[in-house]
Amino acid sequence: MDKKFYVTTPIYYVNDKPHIGHAYTTILADVLARFHRSAGDATFFLTGTDEHGQKVQRAAEKNSLDCQQHCDETVVRFQELWKTLGITNDRFIRTTDAFHKEVVSKVLQDLYDRDLIYKAEYTGWYCVGDERFFTEKDLVDGKCPECGREVTEIVESNYFFRMSKYQQWLIEYIESHPDFILPRFRANETLGFLRRPLEDLCISRPKSRLAWGIELPFDKDYVCYVWFDALLNYASGVGYLQNDEDFKKWWPASCQLIGKDILTTHTVYWTTMLKAMELPLPKTIFAHGWWLTGKTKMSKSLGNVVNPMDMIERCGVDAFRYFLLAEMSPGSDASFTEEAFINRYNSDLANDLGNLASRVLKMALRSCNGTIPQPHTMLNEDKALLALADKALETMENSLNSMALDAGIAAVMDVVRSGNKYFEAAAPWTLAKNGDTQRLETVIYTAAEAMRRVAVLLDPVMPGKMKDLRDMLGMDPALPATLESLHDHSNVLSGKAVQDRAGLFMRIQVEEPAAACAKKPEKKADKAVNTIAPEELIDIAEFGKVQLKTAKVLAAEPVEGADKLLKLQIAVGNEKRQLIAGVAKYYTPEAMVGKTIIIVANLKPAVIRGVESAGMLLAAKAGKKLQLLTVDGEIASGASIG
Repeated sequence: MDKKFYVTTPIYYVNDKPHIGHAYTTILADVLARFHRSAGDATFFLTGTDEHGQKVQRAAEKNSLDCQQHCDETVVRFQELWKTLGITNDRFIRTTDAFHKEVVSKVLQDLYDRDLIYKAEYTGWYCVGDERFFTEKDLVDGKCPECGREVTEIVESNYFFRMSKYQQWLIEYIESHPDFILPRFRANETLGFLRRPLEDLCISRPKSRLAWGIELPFDKDYVCYVWFDALLNYASGVGYLQNDEDFKKWWPASCQLIGKDILTTHTVYWTTMLKAMELPLPKTIFAHGWWLTGKTKMSKSLGNVVNPMDMIERCGVDAFRYFLLAEMSPGSDASFTEEAFINRYNSDLANDLGNLASRVLKMALRSCNGTIPQPHTMLNEDKALLALADKALETMENSLNSMALDAGIAAVMDVVRSGNKYFEAAAPWTLAKNGDTQRLETVIYTAAEAMRRVAVLLDPVMPGKMKDLRDMLGMDPALPATLESLHDHSNVLSGKAVQDRAGLFMRIQVEEPAAACAKKPEKKADKAVNTIAPEELIDIAEFGKVQLKTAKVLAAEPVEGADKLLKLQIAVGNEKRQLIAGVAKYYTPEAMVGKTIIIVANLKPAVIRGVESAGMLLAAKAGKKLQLLTVDGEIASGASIG
């Protein structure tokens, strides 16, 4: 594997807020960057915004703003979303940055001086949406072949880049470099485009029609075509014509991620520009598919765009990142529906990954004094699970080269599912009951070690949750959580104190309408998802240790500085107590006074927000609704329950 990795996303138009298409490309780039850093590669990740052109000018005019003011206000939406999504870009470039505009001017002047840019009259069909000219034969039913919008015939003098000069060279380059355009069927699309005569590229717009752009250094009446300007960000962003040392370190780019709708601009316009600039081409230009709603591409004009924040607020950033990477094979289209999201979340994250983590941690707490034990004799089934984790590491590393990250993720989830089967078959709860301590400790260690490897392998995809999982396993944060570290099979877990936190991924409950249920009676036969795992079952003796009693609330007041807590003074028979209850959002202090409640009476006292609490109130919660548990009818305080 090349020990240098430079990845780019397209730069995004600032004419509107970001949507799931922007989020996917940027998350994909982020995951690639994180994996390469994890593999020990020097890595640079560039993303940013495209801030010139007619679409931006029109958006600014619509909002009665100056173009630069519009850009400054809109770019924040991207920067804030990238922060929310955990994007680790090394640079965020804006095409209105002074250094970028200077680079564009220098490139234009150089090409003009070498007669690679010339002036001529042009007649063509112009699409505002794509900001591109098309010939008559390019049009589909008289409309833009890319987006289907109406086009306008324009006749005007403009400047042209001699792109046609490089047609045969580009054909030969693509044919001799099989990894240059991926997936390879996209290379065939570009070659198909190049089978007809390649025309020169119009690289200017008269200021009389478009004022918002980088002025041509050799003609003050024109601005640079937005695509010519935008494509140069990939070079200017790593020091081209500014810092030779940085540029030599990072160029050529290792992987340039694009959507398939901008294939031609990147595999023809950009490549011929680089050839004219006498620079090497990127190692790979990778065109991923579209996110669809049903069978239709998501589009602002169709009003079917998914706002990433909607799903993030409901299910969290890591779950959103996981879905996008696991659901789409990067070269193909994928369909986004809320049902698909919830199904994958519940199946992969809640039922499989979350369940295995919970089972391993609970058994370590219950049967191994809260620590990961030392393993003893490893049986074939123990070795097989860890060997599967090794295979997942190999698959993940290979997937980085082939861009098949969904396959790498699937291999890791195979480890998780096999871990659940392994735990079920080994039945450590039975081993504990029978006193088979050595086998019990080996099983818990093996399952925990498999989970540790999963937590490293999925860290670039779900960095927050996988750090939580490593913390739960007692891992020292100073220890490297990298792909490189997984090649060392040293025992780094035994003796670590585990933490029993809330569930890693809480299952999303979906209430199916009665009518829909009636149409699908077969779903009633599905396996219950809330079945209690055997290791979570307790016997009557354990339950008998808990003393439940009735109590009368004598007084109640808020806990200072805590909007969820009430301080209650209660009577338990003749005994007076104080306890802290997290019910302030559901019950006022006045509503609590006089109620008969149920408490755990023999709970060790705890200090909460500086206030001592002796006992725990019982309540039932479903969704946003919470109700106190009480008894049927009047009964004295201090009465035993059970």
